[in-house]
Amino acid sequence: MFVIGTAGHVDHGKSTLIEALTGIDPDRLREEKSRGMTIELGFAWVTLPGGREVSIVDVPGHERFIKTMLMGAGGVDLALLIVAADEGVMPQTREHLAILDLLGIERGIVALTKSDLVEPDWIELVTAEIEETLVGTSLEGAPVLPVSAVTGDGLPELLSTIDSALDEMPDKRDLGRPRLPVDRSFTISGFGTVVTGTLVDGTLRVGQEVELLPEGVKCRIRGLQTHQTSEEIAYPGTRVAVNLSGISHDEVSRGDVVTTPGWLSAGDAIDVSLRLILDAPRSIKHNATVTFHVGAAETPARIRLLAVDEMAPGDSSWAQIKLQDPMPVVKDDLFVIRDSNYTLGGGVVVEAHAKRHRRNHQPTLDRLETLRQGSDSDVLHSALASTEPAAAGALAQAANLPENAIDEQLAVLVEDGLAVPLGEGAGTVFYSSGGWARVAAEAATTISGYHSVFPLRQGMPREELRSRLEMRAAVFNLVVERLVADSAIEDDGSTVRIPGHAPELDDAQKQIVDGYLKQLGQNPYSPPTDQPIDPELVAALAEQGEVIRASEDVVFLKSAYDQMLDGVRKQAAESGQITITDVREMFGTSRKYTLALLEYMDRQQITRRMGDERVLR
Repeated sequence: MFVIGTAGHVDHGKSTLIEALTGIDPDRLREEKSRGMTIELGFAWVTLPGGREVSIVDVPGHERFIKTMLMGAGGVDLALLIVAADEGVMPQTREHLAILDLLGIERGIVALTKSDLVEPDWIELVTAEIEETLVGTSLEGAPVLPVSAVTGDGLPELLSTIDSALDEMPDKRDLGRPRLPVDRSFTISGFGTVVTGTLVDGTLRVGQEVELLPEGVKCRIRGLQTHQTSEEIAYPGTRVAVNLSGISHDEVSRGDVVTTPGWLSAGDAIDVSLRLILDAPRSIKHNATVTFHVGAAETPARIRLLAVDEMAPGDSSWAQIKLQDPMPVVKDDLFVIRDSNYTLGGGVVVEAHAKRHRRNHQPTLDRLETLRQGSDSDVLHSALASTEPAAAGALAQAANLPENAIDEQLAVLVEDGLAVPLGEGAGTVFYSSGGWARVAAEAATTISGYHSVFPLRQGMPREELRSRLEMRAAVFNLVVERLVADSAIEDDGSTVRIPGHAPELDDAQKQIVDGYLKQLGQNPYSPPTDQPIDPELVAALAEQGEVIRASEDVVFLKSAYDQMLDGVRKQAAESGQITITDVREMFGTSRKYTLALLEYMDRQQITRRMGDERVLR
């Protein structure tokens, strides 16, 4: 299904024409009817001569309601530009035309209304003026059809021309990631909250769980309607009313987005390709403040120009837009910027969750150019470099490509050495080749540095490496697995090390260790606790299995610990439990050593404390 949107100056007969074409008055408010002027968005539908049913969005034409017009222009497939024959092209005609151009609406028809009020010669003059006005815009060459909503002249021809224009429209793209920008919300007694909008990029189904962004509220679809007809499924490009359960009307605002949970999030910084319209009343300087419009939403924003210091009317440049209120936008979304009174320009989102960039940084500008103009493979590679490590689903979103279409592209990137996969199946994540090289180098450098500081230790604790690399556990495990497969590191489960690393004692350290072990053996169950020995040497002995460090200051020879462990197990097994006194008497030692031993065994999950007793686990 396609959506037709009106545009044009106030009082040029947009709503009157729509009512004549459809039999539906799009002006629903009492104030609109009393004043004869559209204030809010209006909606209608009609069946064209070929049998195709289309939706129509009627927008206000007054300059005070340009923001409302912008909310209705999103998702339009074909523009119906209305120009009154008795007035010709007017200021809002030009501004609406500029907005259609900024929003990339490339198909349109001009309805020359009120043709019954003027002579044929005048219609020819106005038609020529319109054709000249369209030059250089996305509607250049659009047909101009004289019509009269009063007499009905030209209406059949207009409907037929719309039908023919839609025949040339490509099929709606279904990325499997539905988004419904909310342009109206209300309540219906007995049903609850209802929102309306034009569905893009996916389908919605009755019973489906959805999420309202940017708030992140989860709810469920109770019902769907298109043109007052209940549907089980709503398809991309459809004007749809969604009855939501689990959410109140007060929780919904115009500009919110209804989508499926988990894939989309609101961001406050986006990279864009920006251009100012030729009729913009002023230039834009770096850090200028504007109002940003996308979908049915708007927010104050600041523009950071990335390649120039100032943009004049008609100029194009790269920019980063800092949003006052985070918005859930995606790559390739089209937007408009305005000041308090005028439309200034607009463009296309290139990266939806952007990092802050250095200005006039050529690599950044080159990457943005690739994201904007490159092939699918180029875009995917660039998106990977900015989101890595990333799963296929996240890459599809960042590149704005169908998820089922990127597997082949990813395989080519891997085969060409431009991407590195970690893991298998659904859990696979990808790095760019450059990103992986940096990760591997940082891991090796970090571990080598640890060896330098602690040369007597077998390796670096895995968890310490993960913390230093600032990685999620799932990704870190995949990284270690790949580094081990590449023989870049060795992993023994609890520590990692550079291949070939082994702690070695020099002659002086060996002499100290021999003396220390001899002293521990002189009184194995009550070893000295105040020996002046480097803690690193004790740690090395523990790693080598020579000693057991039961507490901060109590260290047993491994042989003595084994004897004590065997005795505790036998006694506990025979009597069902064992106490500190039992152990102390068994080995002729003091409470300090007995307590350290039993607490160590508790930590090793050999025993479990129950009051004053221990039992075997």
